Amino acid sequence: MGDRIRAVIVDDEALARKRLASLLHKQPDIDLVGEADGGTAAVTLIESLKPDLAFLDIQMPGLDGFGVLRAIAPRHLPLVVFVTAHDDRAIQAFDVQAVDYVLKPVVEKRFHEAVRRAVERLSSSSAEALRRQMASILERLPAPDRLAVRTGERTTFLRFEDIDWIDVEEDYARVHAGKDTHLMRETLADLERRLPASRFIRIHRSFIIQADRIQSVQPWFKGDYVITLRDGTRLHSGRTYRQRIQDLLK
Repeated sequence: MGDRIRAVIVDDEALARKRLASLLHKQPDIDLVGEADGGTAAVTLIESLKPDLAFLDIQMPGLDGFGVLRAIAPRHLPLVVFVTAHDDRAIQAFDVQAVDYVLKPVVEKRFHEAVRRAVERLSSSSAEALRRQMASILERLPAPDRLAVRTGERTTFLRFEDIDWIDVEEDYARVHAGKDTHLMRETLADLERRLPASRFIRIHRSFIIQADRIQSVQPWFKGDYVITLRDGTRLHSGRTYRQRIQDLLK
């Protein structure tokens, strides 16, 4: 690491990135070298730039902050200051040995304290000690048990066990949980990566279902199936996903 600390900002909210960037520009020993507007972009950014420090939003659609760390850990782990709007997630961030966390809306004094702590940590640690310290994140990352659904400024946390099935409506995914339906501007492919494979199965390019919600499976034309859920919902499987249904039946 050189004399100046190279930092990146990861947040899906443009105003939040602008606020953090404005505060970072006041820090004399930190260079802001990149920004990412989501988890997938963050992985590419961090692996490419290999920054010393990342200001990482925890709650993002697609791949959240913890997911970013899981993805980049085998190649490069910067020191992390988590940014979050939720106190419970902040506590989780501290538990996984983030150097610090700041709550939204970000207060300048609190942000300055987090930056100073990061600078001190980077100045006092050898590169190898820092890698070992940050590698311990992998062992302590909390296993996700909820899906965050953001609607405007509001975020709803759905427990995996409460989700029945998911389909698509134009550019949105519709998450069906009991009598409630939640819209997410996210692809089913991204959701499939976030949901536990032990619980959920993709049966069609437009459908993901929770396996224990299946009431019956009926063979249909050309090797496809009609799947009836416990709430009476009937869904057709797709040809590409035929083997998954057959494995489930075994």
